[in-house]
Amino acid sequence: MADIKIVPVKGLGAFLEFCRVPRLIYKGQKGFSPPLDAERWTLHGSKLNPHFKSVDWQAWLAYKDGKVAGRIQAQIYKDVVPLGASPAQFGCLDCIEDEAVFAALLETAETWLRDRGASLVHGPFSPSIWSEMGMLVDGFSAVPMFLMPWNPSYLPAMMERRGYGKARDVISYRYVISDKDKTNTPGIIARPEWRERLKIRTLDLNNIKAEAALIVDIFNDAWRENWGFVPFTHEEFMASADSLKYVMPPEGGFMVELDGVPQAFAIVLPNLNEILADLDGKLLPFGLPKVVSRVRNHQYKSMRMALFGLRRALHRKAVGGAVILAFIEECRRRARQFPSVEHCEFGWVLEDNLGMRRPIELSGAEIDKVHRIYGKDLSAAAAPRAAAA
Repeated sequence: MADIKIVPVKGLGAFLEFCRVPRLIYKGQKGFSPPLDAERWTLHGSKLNPHFKSVDWQAWLAYKDGKVAGRIQAQIYKDVVPLGASPAQFGCLDCIEDEAVFAALLETAETWLRDRGASLVHGPFSPSIWSEMGMLVDGFSAVPMFLMPWNPSYLPAMMERRGYGKARDVISYRYVISDKDKTNTPGIIARPEWRERLKIRTLDLNNIKAEAALIVDIFNDAWRENWGFVPFTHEEFMASADSLKYVMPPEGGFMVELDGVPQAFAIVLPNLNEILADLDGKLLPFGLPKVVSRVRNHQYKSMRMALFGLRRALHRKAVGGAVILAFIEECRRRARQFPSVEHCEFGWVLEDNLGMRRPIELSGAEIDKVHRIYGKDLSAAAAPRAAAA
């Protein structure tokens, strides 16, 4: 009989191992690109990520025969109820292909949540809807993108065997940069009826604190009616804003204004996975100089739209369509400044957010990845294949 232990994460050593788990157990698997340990520390560190102020939480490590075999985290929101979703959630679920280890991890998290009154759980949120969410169920052969979660194909099947069912899917699109995109042709902003009404400006990275309030306001307004929404705080944005200056190209962020009022914004990041894969997550002692040099000099083949927001009042309106069209045209215009880029990923679009999906699909983008958020009724008796809403 294998010796399986589930151990709460306590202390610095256990935390550092928790952050390393994916690269320890997935190393060498096709599609996996190990994230930098230092970036994981800022994401999962309760003293570095303001998200943890809003939840009660606990994380665990799994060991099989003395070797690390997986991890999981559980959390319950204190004062906020996610729109349509449970305040009881799990995340950071990674595991070797072993049913017993996987079951032990989930049962530990479920028991912790039940003991705190939870009757329904959703996840994975790692650790929140504003960081990495969902389990990859389609697109395992797609290009791995920076800050996008990856898991092996066996995990979804094991989830379903533990009684978890689909709650929502979130979709990522692949937009291939064509020769037409690289041609400078007049767009909607050149039309007489929009020339004075639509303006586009680049985000001021040297004054990111001033930009932050506007970005957070638009972002929350755009998402407030979407499933799973919890307010994105100014503190959460600023926790990662300073690093944007080092990884986002000068033309990577812009604001669309209509009649002098900011209505939409976008932040596009280069796919840093292209320059990080051979570092195995380690910056020291030799990784940091390599990263600095590569960020400045690498000719990226792919990019990702990391953040996007369009004010809710413009959704499904003709004037909103004009803003979206201007936005897409601006993405194409800026793509011409990066001749090596072959495609851009538009990510995290809820499957039922047709107001966003339709314009993206009309632009020619195609579905590239699907991540699934699962749910399970914790109040019901355990059943092998129970449904979850």
